[in-house]
Amino acid sequence: MASSIGWKASRNQWRLLLKPSRSSGLFPWRGAGSSVDPEIKAFLEENTEVTSNGSLTPEIQLRLLTPRCVYHETWPFLFWIPLTNLSPSLFAVFSSFQFRYLLDNPDTVRGKSVLDLGSGCGATAIAAKISGASRILANDIDPITGMAIKLNCELNRLNPFPILTKNILNMEQDRWDLVVLGDMFYDEDLADHLHQWLKNCFCTYGTRVLIGDPGRPQFSGHRIQHQLYKVVEYSLPEPTRQENNGLTTSTVWDFRP
Repeated sequence: MASSIGWKASRNQWRLLLKPSRSSGLFPWRGAGSSVDPEIKAFLEENTEVTSNGSLTPEIQLRLLTPRCVYHETWPFLFWIPLTNLSPSLFAVFSSFQFRYLLDNPDTVRGKSVLDLGSGCGATAIAAKISGASRILANDIDPITGMAIKLNCELNRLNPFPILTKNILNMEQDRWDLVVLGDMFYDEDLADHLHQWLKNCFCTYGTRVLIGDPGRPQFSGHRIQHQLYKVVEYSLPEPTRQENNGLTTSTVWDFRP
């Protein structure tokens, strides 16, 4: 049950709970038999709630921080926190619906290798798993996302997939059939770095790239716009519009440099 009065642990206590593999950046829960430490799991379950409300994916349940769980001053590195002024990446699950597209079009990922870039709570990676992807890597630089994704896989009765918490943009590129990312063009420098990295993926390996974005100015004004082709546009549910400063739609784009 989620707490209605906010956090029950300090930032220092949270640091003690983090146990990723520092050498590889990969969290150790990589197979059906692995699990999150029971103490960590109990803590997270007590301070979050399971919800699919306000999203376009009612068939996927997600354990999230909501306004009933946390107040604005809380440390921002856990799951997704709507109705706050935290990092834009914290809103990706609510404002970029490439995971809805994967669920509606499973042939996009069936039998393919998929990199979920900026995975967050793992919604898109979970959609790829449900839709039959043969290999999945969820990548996010926030180490807490490893725990979030593992618990959300359990909620949806899925075996967890590998989770990388290093900055993959600074690593040697691997071959992927599909790269998916959502709402990551919120910073000009990051946008430029992403653009070049995605272009290298496409040109080197023929990787398909799907980008979800709700129309943020850093994305709509970026030069990548000349290399995008609209795939589908979704109307955001009213609660999601309120959580995202009045943004009303989210578009999935096909990147073809």
